[in-house]
Amino acid sequence: MKTYKIHLIRHGLTEANIRGQYVGNRTDLPLCGEGIDELRALRDSIDYPDIERLYTSPMQRCRQTAGIIYPDTEYTVVDELTEYDFGDFEGKTARELEKDENFALWAAGKIAAPGGESTENFIKRLAMGFRAVVEDMMKNGAANAAVIMHGGAVMMLLANCAVPRRGAVEWQCENGRGYSVSVTPSLYHSSGIIEVYDII
Repeated sequence: MKTYKIHLIRHGLTEANIRGQYVGNRTDLPLCGEGIDELRALRDSIDYPDIERLYTSPMQRCRQTAGIIYPDTEYTVVDELTEYDFGDFEGKTARELEKDENFALWAAGKIAAPGGESTENFIKRLAMGFRAVVEDMMKNGAANAAVIMHGGAVMMLLANCAVPRRGAVEWQCENGRGYSVSVTPSLYHSSGIIEVYDII
């Protein structure tokens, strides 16, 4: 049976990454100069997978990353693959929020980010976006694709859909890196399960 290979790649470095800020889908930051240089160096030193189709979150940090890693490939924007909505925590660091009672409850998984998105909605949205990618690949006869997305989105998607089973924190990846997954249509459509088979 035909399987589909999808490479989930985290966008390059931004100033918010350097400062340790929570920046989700409310702030459309570009890559910083260091992030651009780092991606170019990675592109020239590691073998990013060959692909037939390219997908990206609509945020400019992801679209820029797509253009650097795969400069000759047109991309399709998938709106559902944006980062988490951090609500009132947007733009702040953990240090700035350490005395906020709501932040402690959110970090413990007990509440949604105030003014933001619930974890359940985030997971549901990412699953919809990933399914749109799989269906588009099948429609166009493409067996190999890359998806440029956000670190938190990669973590949450894999924690809820992938084998081997791991917690979200265990799926962390550096900027410009990620994971390769295989999708077997019968298994995916019946259970939503995908398999991680390599690290980028």
